[in-house]
This record gives sequence, C-alpha cells and structure tokens, in this order.
Amino acid sequence: MSARDPLAPALDLCREHNLIPEGGTVLCAVSGGADSVCLLHWLSGLRAQIPFTLVAAHYNHNLRGDQSARDEEFVRTFVGQFCPVITGSGYVAAEAAKRKTGIEETARDMRYAFLQQTARQVGADVIATAHNANDNAETMLLNLMRGCGLNGLCGIPPRRDNIVRPLLTVPRQDIEEYLRIHDLPHVEDSTNTDDTYTRNRVRHQLIPLLEQFQPRLIPHMSQTARLLAQDELLLSRQAKEAIASAHPVPDGIEIDADAIAALPDPLAARAVRLLLDRLNGDGGRCTMSHLLCVVALCRADAPSAQADLPGGTLARRVYGSLELVRPAPTAPMQAVTLPLPGLLSLTCGTIQVRSATYVGNPHTPLSFYLSCEKTRGGLTLRPRRTGDVLTRPGRHARTLKKLMIDEKLPRHMRDTVPVLDCAGRVAGVIGLGPDAGFVPGPGEACWHITYISSDAERKSSP
Repeated sequence: MSARDPLAPALDLCREHNLIPEGGTVLCAVSGGADSVCLLHWLSGLRAQIPFTLVAAHYNHNLRGDQSARDEEFVRTFVGQFCPVITGSGYVAAEAAKRKTGIEETARDMRYAFLQQTARQVGADVIATAHNANDNAETMLLNLMRGCGLNGLCGIPPRRDNIVRPLLTVPRQDIEEYLRIHDLPHVEDSTNTDDTYTRNRVRHQLIPLLEQFQPRLIPHMSQTARLLAQDELLLSRQAKEAIASAHPVPDGIEIDADAIAALPDPLAARAVRLLLDRLNGDGGRCTMSHLLCVVALCRADAPSAQADLPGGTLARRVYGSLELVRPAPTAPMQAVTLPLPGLLSLTCGTIQVRSATYVGNPHTPLSFYLSCEKTRGGLTLRPRRTGDVLTRPGRHARTLKKLMIDEKLPRHMRDTVPVLDCAGRVAGVIGLGPDAGFVPGPGEACWHITYISSDAERKSSP
C-alpha cells in the first residue's frame, strides 16, 4: 500500500462536520462509477474505526439502454460483497417530457426522491454521496459564470440536511489513485464524455486550461470554498436575527418591509432567501437578481408593487409590509342576485339582508341600510368595475379605486370586495358602506345589509 493515504482528507472532513453517525446507519448512493465505488469501499473499511451500519442504494434512470442495465447489475454484484444493496428505477426521459423540465434536473429529482424514500425504509441517519473536490470546483465555476453571490461561491456544502459528502475535499486524481491501490473495478457512464453538457465542458476543457496556470487549482478552490463558507455562515446568522419578527399569514409569510429595507444589501438579500426557505424550503431556486428585486420592493415607495418569483411564489408590498406568498388559485367573483330578504354565503363570509324601517340608524362599512323604494330593480352582488363611483353620506363622490387606496386595502384583495349593484349603479360596497343616493329617509321601509366575515362566524360557533 502507498505510504500516502489518498483519502486522508475525507476522514478529516468527517470528523470536522460529524458526517458519519457512530452507531447509526449510512445509506451510500452508488452509481457504479469511480467516485461512488471509491466512497462505498472507503466507508466499508471505515467501519473498523467508527461502528455504523452501511447500506447501498442504486437508481437506474433508464437513459442509456443496455448501459443502464449493465450498471445496475454491476452494483448488485460488486457492492453486494460489502453491504446490502437496494435498487430502484424510473423512466427519466418520459417524466421530463411530462414535467416539461430538463433531463438532468428531472434525473436528479427522481434519484434523490428514491434515496430519501430508501433512507426512511432502512432507517438511515444520513445519505452519503460521492461528490468530490473537482465536482465542487466545477460547481463554483458554473455559479460564477451564471452570476452568483457569496453563497454560490461556497460551492457544495459537506452536509445539507441528511445529505453528507465525505469525499468533498478529495481531488478526483486521488480517488483514481485509491482505486488503483485497492484494484477496484467500476463502470463508466458514457454521458460523462459528452461535451454537449456545460458541466462536462468545464470538466474537460476549462479546468485543465486553468490548471496550466495553477497546478494546485483544485486544492486551492477547496480551501477558498471552506473560507467563504465561514463568512457566509456568519452573515446568514446576522440575517436570521434580522427576520425574527416575520410571522405567518394566509398562504405565506409577512414581515415589516423596513426590517429588510434597512439592512445592507448583503444581509438584505440573505434575509429574503431565508424567508423563502422558511416558506418553500427552496430559497436556492432564486437567483441574486430575484433576491435584490424583493429588496427593491421593500425600499420602493410603491405600496402595492409585486414581483413573481420561481416556484409560483409571489412577493408583494402591502403598504408597510412585505408578503411572500404562494397564493392558491381562486375563481373570480361571479355576479349573483342578492336575496331580498335572505342570506348569501360567500367564500369570505355571509351577507344577511333583513326587512326594516329606517329610524336614523347609524351606517357602518359592514352594516348599513338601503331604501326598498330605490332598489326596486333588485340588487346584484358583483366585483368592482373600472369607473365605479361611490358617494358616501356627507362626502364627495369618489372612485372605488381611490377609496380602497385611502382605506389601505391591499391591491390583491380589491377585486374580491362585494359591490351591491342596482340597475348599473353602485348602491353600496361591503367594507365601505352605502351610496348616499340609496340611503332611506326616516320611517321608510329599507333593507338592513349586514356582512359577517368567515372569521367572525367561526368565533361565534359553539
């Protein structure tokens, strides 16, 4: 055996980040390639130093015909010598067409779904993958070329949730040396030589070119990633403290916009990413441009601005607040005849109409009176329309849009406000009150309109 242990950095990384749980179970993802065979064999030997249970898992993507079947059979036969093997398969190409996503993205999603399911099945504490120092350098360079912040330059973390990467600081050439020392077989994935893929071009063309300028490029990039990760951790902790006041709202999360606006850009962007992580668990899907767009919403004067984010998430200003939501699709309000008298149930509450005699009762936005005589044509409930005008008693006529802005009603809620229409005129608006032209006189027969919100109905229920 060589005097130098090519995988010594792996053991150091495991100890530093506690990647291998003593007495626990490790599920090792094995494709059959050089990196995963190296990881599986090394973990098998590591059990002499750290007692743990080892299980292997292989996922067949069915993308390369006979080669895919060959790889699965190799893993069953070779890896089975060291530990139990669980296999799974899926038709990635068909699923990608169904989802309308890329092959690589779909393959990764399906593979990790299988690994997580298998981990639950065998009670694994962690899932070990064979990402190495070259993979980390490739990721850093790809992120740099796409445009990224500090987080992107940190590359691949040694641990993310229950995914651990013991070989992350080991260069690929040391993995190849380990395979030679131990005379370990492996299979080659033909797609790894296909330079159609950007990552392969970085691997085969860009990194060798950079290594002509700096032969120790990969170790240096590993060290840089480690240092930047420490900086990122400190900044993220500060950003986490800044969003302590965030709280849930229907479909999302809300925070005072000034809490984000007052932060320096590096902290503000991280704060938004953490909020998105809390909402969706996928803050990483947003680019720095997305994050800074949300920061700009917090700093802008527009009280009702909004921005679409990846994954169906919406960022919107609601006056002094920032909301990050994943709104459920809702059907637009349909015009419906209001029963006179009677009850009409809506998604947001109930409108109750009773016969009454007007004796100077006070009007409120949610409880008011309309003349029976002046509404002989009946009342229709509908959403607002462009140009709708309401003249509240004792005040000047104003458009509903301006009134709703004055009341600081969020823009996304304005089209859900019920308008009472009588022969094309606005007779009243739930939340704003009656129109002066439909208010009854003393002693006149009238309709008493009362709105009861769903929340109020729930609170009054026994």
